[in-house]
Amino acid sequence: MSVPDQNRTMLGVLFMVAFCIIAPVMDAFAKATPEHVPVAQILAARFGIQVMILVPLALALQLAARPIGRDISLHLARGAALLAATACFFTAVRYMPIANAIAIFFVSPFVTTLLGAVFLKETVGWRRVSACLVGFGGALLVIRPSFTGLGAVALLPLSTAFFFAVYMLLTRSMSQRLHPLTLQAHTALAACLIVFPPLIAMDGSGSRYFDPVWPTGLAIWTLLGVGLIATVSHLCITYALRFAPASTVAPLQYLEIVGATAVGYIAFNDFPKPLTWLGVAIIVASGLFLFARERDLGRKTDRPPPPP
Repeated sequence: MSVPDQNRTMLGVLFMVAFCIIAPVMDAFAKATPEHVPVAQILAARFGIQVMILVPLALALQLAARPIGRDISLHLARGAALLAATACFFTAVRYMPIANAIAIFFVSPFVTTLLGAVFLKETVGWRRVSACLVGFGGALLVIRPSFTGLGAVALLPLSTAFFFAVYMLLTRSMSQRLHPLTLQAHTALAACLIVFPPLIAMDGSGSRYFDPVWPTGLAIWTLLGVGLIATVSHLCITYALRFAPASTVAPLQYLEIVGATAVGYIAFNDFPKPLTWLGVAIIVASGLFLFARERDLGRKTDRPPPPP
């Protein structure tokens, strides 16, 4: 018996809310990882554990598929983009509050819109361009105080937004052909193929970014936490999009700022300043307008032509 559409949508909304609560916990584990553990090793734990969980799950559900032809290069490109985005973000949260980093990262929908117009020749009207520019202005309000104290590190969440937008554009071309679970497993595999060789090659080199260390004490638990929470949170967002339309659940992702603020305050006693909240409000308002505009345009596109 099929699940009623209304119940499916509600289930999708619940999965999205769960993602917004769980995802900042992953960032907290990354932030809490001792600084002598290189970021590349945190990435290896994040994607390696995801492979160990998702690949057997895909095999058990008979969703595993061997990539062929052009898909191999697309998976590697998606893995590289997500790896770069995660590396920038994990580096940023080591030095700045999680809520600030996530607020800046939420310019990603604006970057995706503009890149879609440039590379995919998607039609973007002046209203959406204006919303993007206003959203970037809000991000500057969040970046400015952090930039004064941290310098270029405050710009890393912007790099995260750019790489994540590239990842989303690549996902658009593959999501209709592959099951979401298969797609996530392939992405994690591709990321592992990229991040593990430098760690192996530079073992003992003394590199701050690539020389792995044997985790002990707190590092064991934080690395396990990063991998497990990353897997659970991405499964939540995968099934949120499976049960509910993207136009319904995408705006809910801004709840992640609330989750990040709560986690940052409880774990690290970080709380955004008033100017940061003003920037967050501008980013969220611009993003919600962008989502609403795209939904309205989608409805107009889906309407049947008028009778002659």
